[in-house]
Amino acid sequence: MEIVCLDLEGVLVPEIWIAFAEETGIPELKKTTRDEPDYDKLMKYRLNILKEHNLGLKEIQETIAKIDPIPGAKEFLDKLREMTQVIIISDTFSQFAGPLMKKLGYPTIFCNSLVVAENGEITDFKMRCEKSKYTTVKALQSIGYDTIASGDSHNDLGMIQASKAGFLFKSTEAIKAEYPEIPAYETYDELLDAIKKVIG
Repeated sequence: MEIVCLDLEGVLVPEIWIAFAEETGIPELKKTTRDEPDYDKLMKYRLNILKEHNLGLKEIQETIAKIDPIPGAKEFLDKLREMTQVIIISDTFSQFAGPLMKKLGYPTIFCNSLVVAENGEITDFKMRCEKSKYTTVKALQSIGYDTIASGDSHNDLGMIQASKAGFLFKSTEAIKAEYPEIPAYETYDELLDAIKKVIG
């Protein structure tokens, strides 16, 4: 029994922090897991910038409300869910994901949560578990699933490499060059075909 595990940002929807950086004109917020492999370090860096500029959850959610899925993402997801089970495993937060899940037809998502003060300031973040993507894939395997994983960033490599089949999708040239053994695709049709071949 197969289950497909997909990353969210960069794969199905644009990067939330990049959209927020553009909206606020703060270029430092454009840094993502493609640039910084240490997620803990990246989030602490982001929270410091938010505090500096007096920005909170409300401002980020206003940006998220304007974000649409990458063209073709919902159709890809619909076709994939007709073929097999799909879970989105993301390092994003439940407070961010809601509006995006609505636009994608409410797929299942495993993500993390933010600690938000009464005034809307994001004071901390809670990861669901350590190495959440890798750990989740291993847990699914332990209950009898063959996992097929796809993502675009450093934090997706653990789940991609631990799976029966794994693919890079819309990744960077640097990551593709560093991991030439992982098949890399740019279009949803290519990714769908690759997954189909694994499912058989």
